[in-house]
Amino acid sequence: MIRKRAFPAAAAGIAAVGVLAGCGPVAADGSAADASTGESSLTVFISGDTNVQDLWEKGIIPAYQEVNPDVEVSTTIDLHGEHDQQTVAKLTTATEAGDAPGFDLIDAGFVVSSAAEADTLLEVDADSVDGLASVPETTIDAGKGVGIPYRASSVLLAYDTEAVDEPPHTLDDLLAWIDDNPGRFAYNSPSTGGSGGAFVTTVLDSFLSDGDQDELRAGYAKELESGWDAGFERLSELGESVYQGGVYPNGNNQVLDLLASGEISMAPVWSDQFITGQKSGLVPDTVGYTQISDPSFTGSASYLGIPKTSEHTDAAVELANFVLSAEGQQIIAEQISGYPVVSLDTLPSEVADTFADADPSALRPGYYSEVSSDMANEWDKRVP
Repeated sequence: MIRKRAFPAAAAGIAAVGVLAGCGPVAADGSAADASTGESSLTVFISGDTNVQDLWEKGIIPAYQEVNPDVEVSTTIDLHGEHDQQTVAKLTTATEAGDAPGFDLIDAGFVVSSAAEADTLLEVDADSVDGLASVPETTIDAGKGVGIPYRASSVLLAYDTEAVDEPPHTLDDLLAWIDDNPGRFAYNSPSTGGSGGAFVTTVLDSFLSDGDQDELRAGYAKELESGWDAGFERLSELGESVYQGGVYPNGNNQVLDLLASGEISMAPVWSDQFITGQKSGLVPDTVGYTQISDPSFTGSASYLGIPKTSEHTDAAVELANFVLSAEGQQIIAEQISGYPVVSLDTLPSEVADTFADADPSALRPGYYSEVSSDMANEWDKRVP
């Protein structure tokens, strides 16, 4: 239920899909997983939610094995990444000892953070992973030399095409539209979802130098957070023009619901949630989307990593190449509405058309995790 002013984050989070045995990852069938038993020739480690598990088990792996029947692929999942720290510690210990870590391809947020920093992953480029040839250089660079980008998402500006003749295309145009159309725009409080966080980040960044923005993305540059003052002042002024004169919905989904019901005419939304909503009919066809610029909303790719000491690095590279192929990217687009990371002109027209207005090549990362947390806390204090 939406209430006036800022909304607190959910106290308990999402109900658990399953209970992990002990303190480690579990195999897809719920048993303790150990790829070193030789039961499978290639193991994909997943740190994430069940939708990503389904993507691999019901989409990518069956399609890959259809054309590679001699390769057996299994998965191991750490649901919601609850044991990322332990997983990276295990990976680091195995790397230092020269031992196989028990998995061969990693799908996890820690690929381009702690695992990369610990020097545990195979270095990759377009020469070693052919599929990277049509991936934008900036997306590859964000992988820190070891991450293989394979899907992406970003925050888009969604709008009611029957109420908005021409949507804003820059941040300044968007802010002017909000001022000129009081009550017709909404964004959720940053602590309750990334779409609202992206809007706030973008406004704050518009008052910062490129160098300061880069530092706030690269690490915990707390001393630069004082540069947010002007941005928070602008957001506070904007409050009387947002939904119901200062209502901030609780989470990404509530914003999308307001847009779908016609209570508002414009809002920042996650690309995958929006596209999935339109496919399911929850979001009407009369709602369109675009991306703004100067600056754009934030977005990022998800990365795969190959452990240095895997016993199957060649097979892992081949699987990664399949994921980056037109067939693999189409599976990702259809199953979880993920952005393709390869050039759209390499994909079937039905896939390319879906993302034509999203510009997956322009992904502007969000803040470093601790900086993002500080941003959400400061918004709570200064804006509602």
